[in-house]
Amino acid sequence: MKNIPIDINESSLVVMDLIFKLKIRDVMTRGLISAKRCDSMHHIQQLMKDNSITGVPIVENKRLYGIISIDDIINALEHGYRDDPAEKHMTTNLVVLDEDMPLSFAINYFDKYGFGRYPVLNARQEVVGIITTRNVNISLLMALIKEIHELESRIEPHPTPDNTYMLKEYHVRQYGFDEAGKASNNLKKFLQEHQHPTRLMRRAAVAAYELEMNLVVHSTGGTLTIIVTQEKVEINVVDHGPGITDVEQAMREGFTTANEWIQSLGFGAGMGLPNARRVSDEFDIESSPDGTRVRSVIYLNPQDAPAT
Repeated sequence: MKNIPIDINESSLVVMDLIFKLKIRDVMTRGLISAKRCDSMHHIQQLMKDNSITGVPIVENKRLYGIISIDDIINALEHGYRDDPAEKHMTTNLVVLDEDMPLSFAINYFDKYGFGRYPVLNARQEVVGIITTRNVNISLLMALIKEIHELESRIEPHPTPDNTYMLKEYHVRQYGFDEAGKASNNLKKFLQEHQHPTRLMRRAAVAAYELEMNLVVHSTGGTLTIIVTQEKVEINVVDHGPGITDVEQAMREGFTTANEWIQSLGFGAGMGLPNARRVSDEFDIESSPDGTRVRSVIYLNPQDAPAT
């Protein structure tokens, strides 16, 4: 099936590209204001007031024990608990983020759980920062401003097709979130080195990222092969199952078969395949219980893209 060429909103591509590229460690606040379990609620109230914040994590020796929110403070003051230690009123059922997670995790967490902040841990489970919606908004805004300045200050170079060739195969593991995004990053870097237009790089990176994440989340593993020639970028994905019961339904935005655990991690929103199709000039998918094959093509020169 051939996709009808559409004019993709450039700003949407920029935002998607930034969300894929930025990690939580790039956005979070590192100068963490924290308290101890023995600190009084009155002391924590003063911390919030002095620093204009609405939540304080309870941390000792870099280990996270809980968090005190402004609601906890209000409740303590109303009932005369201002001198109680934090450990009596802190929330201990916590949702945390890892500093190496993509920024998309944090955005999905804010939407899914509705909290205003999340503690951030490193690989050793030590508290290294905190992330708020304000962190995300400011970081994306600054990155967008930088991107706009770069676009305004340069003229898009013409590609150098004589040297444009790449063949790379990636073996993708089921739930291999730690390596997710490797293929799209490598593809974007390759196209950048060969001086292809920024918008083209973004489209190719989005397609590769979404198809790679689809392998990680929905399959039992498979391969993603990228072929770049003088004419086009072709991304071929083959997985080992379990297959898609209804391909037409799977291509609808918002439809997902991801389990609750996957969705709690910030994935499985039902936008992966539709996003990949949206940025492609050609898009094919076929599926059976034995596995699924997906092919996405993006032409390097718009005039080479097939007609409707």
